[in-house]
Amino acid sequence: MALLRVIPRKATPSVFMQQVARLHNIERDKIGNREVVGWGINGMYSYVDHIAFPMPAIRFKENSPEIMALKEREKGDWKKLSVEDKKALYRASFCQTYSEMRAPDGRWKSITGWVLFGISCSFWIYIWEKLFVYPPMPDTITNIEKRQAQLKRMIDIRVDPIDGLSSKWDYENNRWKK
Repeated sequence: MALLRVIPRKATPSVFMQQVARLHNIERDKIGNREVVGWGINGMYSYVDHIAFPMPAIRFKENSPEIMALKEREKGDWKKLSVEDKKALYRASFCQTYSEMRAPDGRWKSITGWVLFGISCSFWIYIWEKLFVYPPMPDTITNIEKRQAQLKRMIDIRVDPIDGLSSKWDYENNRWKK
């Protein structure tokens, strides 16, 4: 059994790594002056407020002189920061709090409106078809005398005698069984 000898190659960046680096630079150009702070949802530089992904890849606001001054003050004692400063630091990183993300919005109203609109359109289409598309109902359905005559004929020809209509008719006494 012969031993294979591994020949070391020169370390050259692959085409894939070059494409990744190019995409990385394109994405960095899109985010402007924002700070990259994490991986995010899929590794791309994007900001999304979502409960399932609490840490976006970039900060919400771009770095401005006011935010940079707050970040310098943040490195010191937090007791010296006011509540407004802490809120400003939070809002520089995030757009919404968890309670704001979980708060109900008005989407259910528009969904309900569209559902009711669809139901009303269906109703009016049904009325239009009933008036202009379908032929009128036959007399055997609308006229009571004809319905009774049809029932008498079904009894006379003994329709479904085992457990149907004719099984409930008493032919000797000409009345319904009790």
